[in-house]
Amino acid sequence: MEIQGTNLPSNLQFQLQAILIATILTLFFKNSSAEMFNPSHENFLTVKSKEYSFSTTSKGDGVCTLNEMEGEQWGMVEKTGTQFLVNGLPFFVNGFNTYWLMVFAADHSTRGKVSEVFRQAAAVGLNVCRTWAFNDAGWQALQISPSVYDEEVFKGLDFVVSEARSHHIRLILSFCNNWEDYGGKAQYVKWGKEAGLNLTSDDEFFMDPTIKGYYKAHVERVLTRINTFTNVKYKDDPTIFAWELINEPRCLLDPSGDTLQTWIEEMAQFVKSVDPIHLLEIGVEGFYGPSTPEKLHQNPNSYMGEVGTDFMRNHQTPGIDFASVHIYSDNWLPDSFSDEHFDFVESWMQDHMDDAEKFTTEFREAFIRRVHKMLLMSKKRGGSGGGSLLWQLFPEGIEHMDDGYAVVLPKSPTTSNVLYLHATKLRKVNSKSPWKNLSSEDDDLSHDEL
Repeated sequence: MEIQGTNLPSNLQFQLQAILIATILTLFFKNSSAEMFNPSHENFLTVKSKEYSFSTTSKGDGVCTLNEMEGEQWGMVEKTGTQFLVNGLPFFVNGFNTYWLMVFAADHSTRGKVSEVFRQAAAVGLNVCRTWAFNDAGWQALQISPSVYDEEVFKGLDFVVSEARSHHIRLILSFCNNWEDYGGKAQYVKWGKEAGLNLTSDDEFFMDPTIKGYYKAHVERVLTRINTFTNVKYKDDPTIFAWELINEPRCLLDPSGDTLQTWIEEMAQFVKSVDPIHLLEIGVEGFYGPSTPEKLHQNPNSYMGEVGTDFMRNHQTPGIDFASVHIYSDNWLPDSFSDEHFDFVESWMQDHMDDAEKFTTEFREAFIRRVHKMLLMSKKRGGSGGGSLLWQLFPEGIEHMDDGYAVVLPKSPTTSNVLYLHATKLRKVNSKSPWKNLSSEDDDLSHDEL
């Protein structure tokens, strides 16, 4: 699943936290044909935070807090500082993947299997499920053709969301597939060709304006869907933990990563313009790319660094709230049962979690402190420094407007401290106290000390 980062400007130095999601009911597939349990396929999440790192496993030896599940309000999952929160309390992900829920729910003869999965998952303490919110053309298609939907299949997805809620399970809903299973980008390109577009590669899914319009229309249709079981719009439903842009995107046409990065930026902004509340992730596998050449050796093989994804760069994108990494070590390595296999799993996870910890607001805050210090020194010696204006302050709920420099104070307590400290110093400077009383020690005072 995903993470983030590389040579970010200070404004994009996000906070990250780490969460492991083990797939224990159904595999996280590249191919929908592989329908057997395989414990070596896993995914883990990292959330943009600074100090927090937590993992849960399929064996149940991690912490799983149900919080509001015990009778409190069913609140929206939020990301504040170092952790996920629900109703102001920490929320820890202990989840699974079951991609086929919608198509089973669309058929009344198999709908009971959806309830069975959720019931069994809840019984062992699982609280988040990742599943598809797409099926493009073909059998049990949700989207028959661009913007044309099978209402019965959509009702199947409605049932999935409703049933997840009844079992106190959150959902990560993916909008599209990189692979041909369930349609995916290949089907979008096929639709484009049928409409007369001159397309020669499935990777033009990420480039062609018409195809991108098809994708956006699907995203908006899902986000604004009113659930026929609950009468709640998807974009307003706390049952949905997060949206995922696309499962395992790759763009072989452009190994530089520029094409996919541009697509991620455009689609993240679009999703947040329709639904600024829910969390959003990309769905990449976690391969390091050209922006971090020193990390390419950490990929399973050299080819993975040339598939158009760039783990660190991709997750610098405004609007992306957390990162994820996929683990297919039994597929990526030649001998999946050797010690090398387990060594890779450990290093792959640790590398990404270590990188996640680098994405903090420390640089931004150090930058602001330096500006403040220079201004105070100027004023102290009677210089021309008259003050500063921070670019730019945002309230919560309009993060889709973020140009990469937004500061949301309720979500940035350390930055708030820096600003408050400077304001306190300014009050001292402007009081009757002489300038000489503003000693160098004041620079080291914390918010609490003041």
